Amino acid sequence: MSLIQPFKSEIDFATGDLSPQRATLRRRLSDMKLMYADRNEAARILSEEGDRLIYEVQGVELPEEEGQIPHCTTRILPGRVGDEYHMTKGHYHARREQGEVYFGLSGRGYLLLQTDSGQTSEIEMVAGSAAYVPPYWAHRTVNIGAEDFVFFSVWEARAGHDYGTIERDGFRMLVLLRDGQPTVVDNPKYV
Repeated sequence: MSLIQPFKSEIDFATGDLSPQRATLRRRLSDMKLMYADRNEAARILSEEGDRLIYEVQGVELPEEEGQIPHCTTRILPGRVGDEYHMTKGHYHARREQGEVYFGLSGRGYLLLQTDSGQTSEIEMVAGSAAYVPPYWAHRTVNIGAEDFVFFSVWEARAGHDYGTIERDGFRMLVLLRDGQPTVVDNPKYV
């Protein structure tokens, strides 16, 4: 195992900014257009309004070896593609037996979860909410508010990320605007 010097990060709870500056991943609508149920609306937004930012992740990169605990902040911007709220791509862990913890810093959102066997769960999150993602559960976060939804997450370094399964099959649940409220519904296009 690598010997790493102790360190700290300062976190701006409203923005998710880490200080000192850390590695940042930005996902735009062009990266997510196939993830939304209304692909025609995603294409329309891209052609008429441009390639909007959906979310960004600022992470502490550590070696993918036993004992290391990477962590990051994620900021999902408010908005919708059609009736579907902005969300992360979602993933399983490459090593499915690994869990993860999410801690809400600001805004409002949902943590959507699913298993390969068909179980689903949703957890509403606000500032101060701590949610546990057990082993074997895929997870995706959704911003259901009018401001940024920001959360902190931590996981075991060897967990890895399997985005491909969600890209291929979709996610079992959608969060849509219905009667003026965010509503979790079954995804009719789920494989």
